[in-house]
Amino acid sequence: MTDLPHHVERAATTGGLPVSPSMGPALEQADMSADRLLVDRRVILVSVLSILLALAAAVIAQILLWLIQVITNFSFHHTLSAAFHAPVDRGADPGISVFYVPVIGALIVGFMARYGSAGIRGHGIPEAMEKVLKGESRIPPRLTFLKPLSAAIAIGTGGPFGAEGPIIATGGALGSLIGQIIHTTAIERKTLLAAGAAAGMAATFGAPVSATLLAIELLLFEFRPRTFLPVALAAYVAAGARFAFHQPYPLFEMPTIGMPTQAAVWAYIVIGAIIGVASVFVTRAVYWIEDLFDLLPIHWMWWPAIGAVAVGVVGHYAPRTLGVGYDNIKDLISGTEAVKVMVFLCALKFISWSIALGSGTSGGTLAPLFTIGSAMGGLLGIAVNHLIPGGHVDVRVAALVGMAALFAGASRAMLTSVVFAFETTLQPYGLIPLLGGCAASYFVSCLLMRDTIMTAKITRKGVRVPAEYAADFLDSMLVEQVASKNLITLTADQTVGEVQDWIAAGGPDAHHQGYPILAKDGALLGVLTRRVLLNPAHSTALKVGDLLTLPPLTIYPDNTLREAADEMVTRNIGRLAVVSREQSQRLVGILTRSDVLSAHRRRLDETRVAAPVIRLSKRRAAIAET
Repeated sequence: MTDLPHHVERAATTGGLPVSPSMGPALEQADMSADRLLVDRRVILVSVLSILLALAAAVIAQILLWLIQVITNFSFHHTLSAAFHAPVDRGADPGISVFYVPVIGALIVGFMARYGSAGIRGHGIPEAMEKVLKGESRIPPRLTFLKPLSAAIAIGTGGPFGAEGPIIATGGALGSLIGQIIHTTAIERKTLLAAGAAAGMAATFGAPVSATLLAIELLLFEFRPRTFLPVALAAYVAAGARFAFHQPYPLFEMPTIGMPTQAAVWAYIVIGAIIGVASVFVTRAVYWIEDLFDLLPIHWMWWPAIGAVAVGVVGHYAPRTLGVGYDNIKDLISGTEAVKVMVFLCALKFISWSIALGSGTSGGTLAPLFTIGSAMGGLLGIAVNHLIPGGHVDVRVAALVGMAALFAGASRAMLTSVVFAFETTLQPYGLIPLLGGCAASYFVSCLLMRDTIMTAKITRKGVRVPAEYAADFLDSMLVEQVASKNLITLTADQTVGEVQDWIAAGGPDAHHQGYPILAKDGALLGVLTRRVLLNPAHSTALKVGDLLTLPPLTIYPDNTLREAADEMVTRNIGRLAVVSREQSQRLVGILTRSDVLSAHRRRLDETRVAAPVIRLSKRRAAIAET
């Protein structure tokens, strides 16, 4: 093993464990207990902060929804009111305002992005993911108010976006801000960012479980108690706080549905698979449009205004594409929309939203994807009933499956999609179709594209986004399973000259890079590297024990390889002395970096296709013989 380019004594031994007759107290201070708690006082602190953060996020969510409505009423209805009104009332003449109001709003957003912060561009979640993966979860504080304000202007002036994306981003920015104000680790800041994002989603939709899952699938990239428990508490508190502002009814109420038939169950899987293909198309179309905007010979500050022209034109012919459009989703999954309306909402909402989002304005993706997906699912349900009359496909369920499946395929947040559709409708019989449809969409999406609508933006910048959350293999193996038991040791009273002659003789045991040094009674005193022992500056008459300047860094046999690897990285060394937990100075093994890496061989072996253990042909032959 190559020695590290540090001082030779420090490379041989490490500070932290004093040489004494009993090393037990020092080892306890090194936090090498066999049974560590899954949570500690720091987790309690982060949980308390997450609860307070959730209350703040719930208030911010309501302020943003209120502000969107005020801007909508002022821009399109010329009144100062927070009462709910769509940008254009159904059946009303859209007028010429739909052409210039979105452009004015986009110009303001472009100005805010250039002179305030470019971080407000986009729908927020990819930007939060980038900060988690690359920026130690540090989001600039100004985004805490610039993001919701820009989103309120963009949506309030007719932008075909959802409010949930900006609220999620704002909650995440607030969590990151708290993590930057107080003393926290990067993992704790990530937890606070995810807690704020989950709280924002829960406060918007009243869906705390799916909000927690969204944070796990798209922000935490792990499933550990110390991270997901604060997030779950934040989502729970934010959803509870939402009831102070809204009636505790599901956001997307729909008529009660029944248990699906056997034929319908299979039909929903097929619908989900088709929606999966659509999710790939939607994702690629959005970034294709974004690439087209990159080719424009003008500053990106003006791009949102160009995209808003498409919003206005589409809004003139299909006013229901303007704004958030949660009522559209409710109508689609309730089965009250005609086929013509479904086609228009599916096609025109996609055109308006994809062009506007590709232009780099501020807005969310969840509500547009839900609208497009539910319209597409409803149309597919009608088509299945027409082709297979005995399929008994419920068009409402097909729309619900389409809503969730499009988001599952586009974002790869499959569990979030399933649970979200259930929490916002409270239809238990929809769970089976939802699981099948979302799984099929997820499967097709994984087959056809590498990146998602959430990750493509940042992977283009060279950020590697985890796509799989597997258990840490090193955390499942113990030191004693891989540590070398064939110990080659030196005694403290040997002279340097004797050891150098032994190494020069080139025996089979003289090629190690490090040697434990033992006292006469066999107690471990330290570890010396080959480099130190062969140093010509040392007198050959010097005792080996006199070369020890620092005590050894040790580990117990029942510690995990993850703990051992972390200790090696922290101490910047290449080997650990393995000592007995009962007798802390008794050496029982040596663990090197090579030993830790060799443990991955088992993980790699598990991925290889092995020959069948049970051969059915032989069993049949044996049965025939009997």
